Amino acid sequence: MNRHLSLRSGNPVLSNKTFTNSILSDNKMTIEGTVNKTAISLLLLVGTGYFTFDAISPVLLIGYGIGGFILAIITVFKKEWAPITVPIYSVLEGAMLGGISYMYNSLYDGIVTNSILLTVGILVSLLIAYRSGYIKATENFKLGIFAATGGITIVYLINFIMGFFGSELGVMSINNSSPFSIGFSIVVVIIASLNLVLDFDFIEEGAEKGAPKFMEWYGAFGLLVTLIWLYLEILRLLAKLNSRK
Repeated sequence: MNRHLSLRSGNPVLSNKTFTNSILSDNKMTIEGTVNKTAISLLLLVGTGYFTFDAISPVLLIGYGIGGFILAIITVFKKEWAPITVPIYSVLEGAMLGGISYMYNSLYDGIVTNSILLTVGILVSLLIAYRSGYIKATENFKLGIFAATGGITIVYLINFIMGFFGSELGVMSINNSSPFSIGFSIVVVIIASLNLVLDFDFIEEGAEKGAPKFMEWYGAFGLLVTLIWLYLEILRLLAKLNSRK
């Protein structure tokens, strides 16, 4: 009996249609292959971030972000292009994260190192818990995380629109150290973390169903999106906590 109840993931790039109508062949997606592709993507992202960890022009920073977003959209609609688009996406996102990380670190020295360690710690802990069976991606679990992720996305969208008018939601400000604002960030970090569990389950099911080989890159892409989100939210949370001092 297939223990994966559905192909649903809270991650917007891993929808319930991702593995539908996959072409079965001898060249199939494997978990090991996806792990390798994820490692390559992370090396590209971290390596680029290391070299761009400096003061960057806002125009360049926005350019990296827009470029990464465009590639993400292309990857979602042209999954077979993932072996090409995902490495480029990793480089662009790494360049953007390098600049963002530098700005945070200039405000609170050491915050970037702590954020990286926490992100890696959460990833490893949840992977071990998932593989050990302590956390199961049941249907209700998936529905709950999917709904929570959707709600957070709406908050992001509202904040994005407010940005055009020179304003932002209070809970999104890194200078807002109120209990409610910090509580909101903690909830977002938890939801982002739990999305990793859904990503693990999604990739495992793709391998079980014999998805085509290029889906290894797409699975790595899905994990990368979640990890970037998690890292940025941990940065925001730590910044809020530091602003209380």
